[in-house]
Amino acid sequence: MSDEARQRQIRVGETADGADLKLPVIEVLTGRGFATGKSGSGKSNTASVIAEELLEAGYPLLIVDTDGEYYGLKEEYEMLHAGADEECDIQIGPEHAEQMATIALEENVPVILDVSGYLDEDVADELLREVARNLFVKEKKLKKPFLLVVEEVHEYIPEGGGVGETGNLLIKISKRGRKHGLGILGISQRPADVKKDFITQANWLVWHRLTWDNDTKVVGRIIDTEYAELVSELDDGQAFVQTDWTETDVRKIQFRRKRTFDAGATPGLDDFERPELKSVSDALVGDLQEISERKDRKQDRIQELEAELEKKKTRIETLEDELSSARDVSSAAKQMADALQNTETVQSQLPGGSEDLRRLHEEIADLEAERDDLREQLEARDDRIETLEDELRRLQDENERLREAATEQETADETGTDEGSTILQAGGDDLEFGYTPVDWDAATASIADTDTEDDAATPARDESARPPTDGRDLETVLATTAVGDRVDRACEGSQCSRETAHEVLRALDEHGALAAAALTAEVERSRVAVQGLLSELRTEGVLERTEDRRYALSDDVHR
Repeated sequence: MSDEARQRQIRVGETADGADLKLPVIEVLTGRGFATGKSGSGKSNTASVIAEELLEAGYPLLIVDTDGEYYGLKEEYEMLHAGADEECDIQIGPEHAEQMATIALEENVPVILDVSGYLDEDVADELLREVARNLFVKEKKLKKPFLLVVEEVHEYIPEGGGVGETGNLLIKISKRGRKHGLGILGISQRPADVKKDFITQANWLVWHRLTWDNDTKVVGRIIDTEYAELVSELDDGQAFVQTDWTETDVRKIQFRRKRTFDAGATPGLDDFERPELKSVSDALVGDLQEISERKDRKQDRIQELEAELEKKKTRIETLEDELSSARDVSSAAKQMADALQNTETVQSQLPGGSEDLRRLHEEIADLEAERDDLREQLEARDDRIETLEDELRRLQDENERLREAATEQETADETGTDEGSTILQAGGDDLEFGYTPVDWDAATASIADTDTEDDAATPARDESARPPTDGRDLETVLATTAVGDRVDRACEGSQCSRETAHEVLRALDEHGALAAAALTAEVERSRVAVQGLLSELRTEGVLERTEDRRYALSDDVHR
C-alpha cells in the first residue's frame, strides 16, 4: 500500500466541538474494532457509515449480517448479497466458502454474507466459519488490507458459555489477523455477553448508549468509572470513541446518518418503498450457481447409489433365505436316502411266509426306486445350491463396489472435490473464472497401490506364477464359444467392453497372477470398473482367485 493510501482517512462524524472525526483507513481495515450500544442507539448505523466510507474509497469488505439489515448498501454500491433468502443475489451454503473468500479478496467484490435466513443454525455457523477460515488462509499470502465485520458477535464468542470452533477462529483473527492484513469489527448490543479477551484486544472501540447495569459496568472497567453513568445519557448516534492511534483517550462523537437505504429500520405506518438496488454481474452469480448445481448433482448421485445399494441388500437377503431353505431340503433328502439305503435292517425283520416275503420285496423295490428319485432330486438341489451361492457371492461383490462408490462420492462432498470442476483464476487485470475437468480414472489408478493393505503388500506381478501361454493361443481360446460366451456374459454383467476384458486377460496371460490394483494400472481403467469385471469373470469360471487375493486365468482357460 502506498504512503498516500496509508495516510488516507474517512470522515464518520463530528466531535463535541464541531470538528470532523476522521479514522485512518489502514487502522480500520487491519485493526481490531468493537462497537456496542443498546437497540436503537445507532451502533448498526455507525457500522454502515464506516462501510459506506470504505466502499466510497474503493476498499472492499465482508459484512456478516445476522438480521438482514445491510442490503440497503446496494442502493449505491455494487455488492454481492449472498445468503439463504430468495431476495439475495445467490443462495449459498458452506460449499461456497472458498469461492466467497476468493471473490472478496482477489476479485475486490464487497460481500454481504446474510446468515439471517438459514433455518438450520449449524449451517449458518459452518458457512461463517469456513468463509473466515479461507479469508485468514488467503491473507497469509496476499497480505491485503481487508475488514471483516461481524454483527451480534456475542453469539459466537460469549462471555459466559463455551466458545465453539467459529468463535475460536474469530478470536484468532483478532489476535493474529492484523499482521496478515485481515482486520475485524465486532458489533454487539450486550458488551457484558461478549468474551472480554475480544474486547481488550480491540485497538478502537465505539460505545453507544447502554443502560443495563452489567453493560455499564463493562464500560467502567474498560474506560473509567465516570463513563459508566455517562454512557447511559448518550443520544441516538452519539458515542464515546477510544482509539490507540490518538493522544486523546476518549472522545464524544456524533456519528453522521448513513446515506443508503435503512433496511434495519423498525417498520412504521408510513408507506414502505424499497429503492432500486445495484446488483453484481451475472457472470459472477453464474459461477456461484454452478457450485450449487454441482452439489445438487452430487447429492442426486449419492441417493441413486444408496437406492441401488438397498435393492442389492434386499436381493441378497432373499437369496440367503432361499439358500437356507434349499440346504434344509437337501439335508432332509440325504437322511431319507440313507434310511432307504439301509436294507439289511429291513431284511432281518421279514416274516417267514412266502406271500409276505414277496410283498415286502416289492415294497423294498418301490422304496429303492423312490430312493433313486430322491438322489436325482438331491443332485439337482445341490446344483441349485451351488448356483445360488455363486449368485450370492457375485451380488455381495457388487454390493461392496456400490458401497465403495457411495463412500467415494461422500468423501468428494466433504473435501470439496468433484467430477465437475476446480475453480481457476486467470492472470491480469480482468479476472475470470474457468473450470478444469478432473481425470478420475487416472486419479483412481494413481492411488490404487495404497487402496488396501493387502494390495499394498502384494507384488504387482507374480514371477513364480504359472508360465503364460502363447498370446496367439489366448486369442484362439477367446474366439471359442466355450470361453467367448463366458467373457461376453461377464462384460454384460459388469457393463465393461470386450476390449477391456481382453486387455485384462492378456495382462494375466503375459504376467501371471496380478492384484486388482496392478490390473487397473495395466488396462488404464477405473478401479471400480475393473473390480466389477474381475468379479464377473471369476463367476463365469474364466478367472480364479489365488490364496494371496490375486487373480489368474483358470485351469479351464489354460487347458
